[in-house]
Amino acid sequence: MTLRIDIGGLPPERLRFAASPLAELTAMLHVLAEPGHHPQLGGWAADVRAGLPPALAERLREAEFLWRSAQADFLLPARPRPTLAEELDDVDRIDDETYVTAALVATCGNRVHSAVPSPLTDAVVRERALHLAQARGARQEAFAERLLADPAAVRARVRRTLEQCAEAFFDAAWAGVVVQLATDLRVKNDLLKHQGVAAALAAVSGAVRLAPDGDHIVVDKLLDKTTSAHGSGVTFIPSVFGRPHLAAVHAPGWQPVVQYPVAEAAPAEPVPLETVTLRLEALAHPVRLRLLRTLARGSHTTGELAHAWELSPPEVSRHLAVLRRAGLLTARRQGRYVRYALNLPDLTALGTDLLAAVLR
Repeated sequence: MTLRIDIGGLPPERLRFAASPLAELTAMLHVLAEPGHHPQLGGWAADVRAGLPPALAERLREAEFLWRSAQADFLLPARPRPTLAEELDDVDRIDDETYVTAALVATCGNRVHSAVPSPLTDAVVRERALHLAQARGARQEAFAERLLADPAAVRARVRRTLEQCAEAFFDAAWAGVVVQLATDLRVKNDLLKHQGVAAALAAVSGAVRLAPDGDHIVVDKLLDKTTSAHGSGVTFIPSVFGRPHLAAVHAPGWQPVVQYPVAEAAPAEPVPLETVTLRLEALAHPVRLRLLRTLARGSHTTGELAHAWELSPPEVSRHLAVLRRAGLLTARRQGRYVRYALNLPDLTALGTDLLAAVLR
């Protein structure tokens, strides 16, 4: 599952690395809305929420669908500006239909993208959007109703909310990360200039790479989408507050944008989705879970496992082979026997609840 960005024939200068105040503010708002995604920023989020004026806190709750589960496309600028005010001016220049559709995608789910007519002019599409919003909750429904009834008023209110965030916490936080972002950008742009696109993308993340054909950027994400950078280019925006997310703009009509987390001092190599899928499939069988439970208590041979669970050795061998391919077991030969043991670090990485279930 990947996002593929077609860059065939794209001039090198159309691949941009740039910092965006609006994109970083959006990442901060996501942290405030979903602090569980960002445990390393839990203290910051708690301090900000405690200091928010009640009126601003309420305004953030009423519009949080624009950045909670997925960012609205207009919040990740294709052409970043030096200041938040300039980027908000660019958002103001987007026509109502484009803005409303992007906002509804974030509010109601990406199925709205499939609607060709505008919900501002087509009654059927409008009702469908409201139905989707209603299914997601009363706040989403109320926001969608206001947006469709008076786009200009909602747009102005969202802009003012973001401006108030700047006054309340963003300006101070931005001053604290801007040097880190600038350092990251110097590295990326130097790689792009002297070593080429592949080297620059490799430095972005282990989940981003140049395809062997050299004509596509491949982003390892839980979706199957293809978009094109022809005529507009592609923009990469570093983020301190966005870790661990790779946010991407890929909808038709929008220039591709990827917001990536700046490198940590000792970054962990991202686990490919293919590996995660392989491990989850390996754990989906109850017999393999039982074997893991036994192996969590010490190494065992195939024969010992077969005896413990009253299975045939060939059946146990088949299950062990699946677990080994998924990287969940290690094997060590002792004389005539091979002893299998749990790969505890990789199992732990899948989740503490899973580990607790195996160990208890």
